[in-house]
Amino acid sequence: FLSVSEDLVRRRAEHNDCEIFSLEEISLHQQEIEKLENLDKWCRDLKILYLQNNLIPKIENVGKLKKLEYLNVALNNIERIENLEGCEELKKLDLTANFIGELSSIEALKCNIHLKELFLVGNPCTEFEGYRQFVVATLHQLKWLDSKEIERSERIQALQNYPEVKQKIREQEQAYLLKRAREKDEAQRRMQERKDKKQKQMESKLGFDSPDSPQNKENDQAEGDREQETWRTAEDEDEEDRRFWEEPTPYTPESRLETHRYLEEKRRAKESTRESKKKEKPLRTLVTAEGKALNVNVPKLNFSLNDDEENNQLILDLAVYRHLDTSLLDVDVQPTYIRVLVKGKPFQLVLPEEVKPDSSSAKRSQTTGHLVVSMPKAKEVTLTKQKISTSIKHSDCNTLQKNARRSGQVEKLEVDASKYSFPDVTKIIQEKERIGQGPIRLQPEKITKTEK
Repeated sequence: FLSVSEDLVRRRAEHNDCEIFSLEEISLHQQEIEKLENLDKWCRDLKILYLQNNLIPKIENVGKLKKLEYLNVALNNIERIENLEGCEELKKLDLTANFIGELSSIEALKCNIHLKELFLVGNPCTEFEGYRQFVVATLHQLKWLDSKEIERSERIQALQNYPEVKQKIREQEQAYLLKRAREKDEAQRRMQERKDKKQKQMESKLGFDSPDSPQNKENDQAEGDREQETWRTAEDEDEEDRRFWEEPTPYTPESRLETHRYLEEKRRAKESTRESKKKEKPLRTLVTAEGKALNVNVPKLNFSLNDDEENNQLILDLAVYRHLDTSLLDVDVQPTYIRVLVKGKPFQLVLPEEVKPDSSSAKRSQTTGHLVVSMPKAKEVTLTKQKISTSIKHSDCNTLQKNARRSGQVEKLEVDASKYSFPDVTKIIQEKERIGQGPIRLQPEKITKTEK
């Protein structure tokens, strides 16, 4: 069974900086707790305690919480009210939707003189004839019962009929306790049947039958028959699941606990199946048996491979997660491919040409977090002759211009039209009479005639 652990309490005490000694309020709802303990040792200053929707069968180990004002144990498996005498400051008690049938156990709350509110809705005792009158007459300090205020006239009337009502309650209580004893026996019998059935299934699967039994013969068949048997087993499990949920059962603490156990078994079975599938998963092939590297992108990252011709190198830009720690990256550059392990997941890319692994470098971008790997090419590229001759011509022209400026003489260069196809700039302007268009100094006579 699950009990209240120190780790659970500390995790739930985040609002108190995980300190549990000075804790005044804690919520431990929906934690599948089956035993209430340790809180009276660790959290003596508790004022508010939420324990709803667990599997607690008994109120215990809270008597030392002297400052406790509100206790919520709704939706649990509690059958009687007890062990609350030490909670001297208790003002509100919520027992909604439990299994309290022993209504006379509320007499234990007479010691809690500050108790003002009590909730018993959804318990079997609320169906007893005279239930409300009995509670009102027994607990004089109560102001509210099941969210309904207790009027003065209601209390007077309840006290007048108290002996008769008390007798009726006792009789109904005895009948309920007999019914509960039968339900417990039935739940025990069903649990034993389920255990025996499960034991038989385990024995048949492990082959504990006789050597000549059909089961052992089936175990010696081929893999195809085993797969078919596995399929049948899954089908049987589905049938068992359907029967479990469709079978009518009384709403009792035992059936609620049984349902919880069943769901827990299913969850664990799924987890074990998932784990076995993970173990059976084959390793991804990165290099074939022939030595050929493959392109692989298990982490599913965007990337780009650029050819930097100017610096004669290949640049890989891998979009790794921005906040991923660099220690989780492992880069391996080979002459024909690059491999990057991102949190153990391989990214591998075959390169278009050979590179120098020893001269390669890897860096992280400070803005995007991308991994940038620079890989110099193995082949050295030399400058072409055309580029060299062009640079020489430019330098020659520059020297000619400088010499011309110094001498003050204009030197003209003759160009062979057969080798170069330059446009004839002399024929751009058409030879016809101009009316003031173009430079004035080139056409002084025609402009003067037009003015006349």
